[in-house]
Amino acid sequence: QLQLVESGGGLVQSGGSLRLSCAASGFTLDAWAIGWFRQASGREREVVSCISSGDSTTLYADSVKGRFTISRDDAKNTVYLQMNSLEREDTAVYYCAGAPGPRGLLLRSAPEYDIWGQGTQVTVSS
Repeated sequence: QLQLVESGGGLVQSGGSLRLSCAASGFTLDAWAIGWFRQASGREREVVSCISSGDSTTLYADSVKGRFTISRDDAKNTVYLQMNSLEREDTAVYYCAGAPGPRGLLLRSAPEYDIWGQGTQVTVSS
């Protein structure tokens, strides 16, 4: 069974940091494009960051550039999202998603992804 499992969410004060993990089972992540998305209460799901299959090209939403970093650890079959300088506006449920593809595949929109994790809540307090 192909599965993604997120972890690392929690409650943090404004200005703090969290590291989210997206662990894969049933497949190897290095041949998959992975994206992090978030959905705040009453708002649509939005892309946060993506990493391409194979060559780890990255993409970030303007709202998180310079604060968030996406990375991949192939040995652990896990993708991370390091979140620094967190703001109240970052409060949301964070999801990771994956889609298999050729080297360099970088996907920016939710409908392009095939599998999704269950989500992890991130709450930033002032």
